[in-house]
Amino acid sequence: MVDVEVENRSAAVVDEPGAVALAREVLAGEGVTAGELGIAFVGAGEMQALKREHLGVDEPTDVLSFPIDGLEPLPTGEPRALGDVVLCPEVVGDDWRWPLVHGLLHLLGHEHGSAMEARERAYL
Repeated sequence: MVDVEVENRSAAVVDEPGAVALAREVLAGEGVTAGELGIAFVGAGEMQALKREHLGVDEPTDVLSFPIDGLEPLPTGEPRALGDVVLCPEVVGDDWRWPLVHGLLHLLGHEHGSAMEARERAYL
């Protein structure tokens, strides 16, 4: 099973159990059945700082992904650390499902394009 840690650092009320369930569904659909994943919900100021620091763009965004292992082969017995998906409820509002799926697919190495969009639609 994928161990999902959720942290809500935003002022918004978020559906943490729903986010965990969707993350596990997407990861299972992509062939990931074990590992560790972090999901963080943050305010617009924190998201803007993260985007500025990591992408050089000084504005908030809906989702950022910070991959670690992705789908790379790992040594036997080493747990898979997938990485973190960071969402901003102030930007996405109640529509957090698409950005979460989008971020998860980035963690697994998918890039923007029609193939990724088709995968996103399959989970939503």
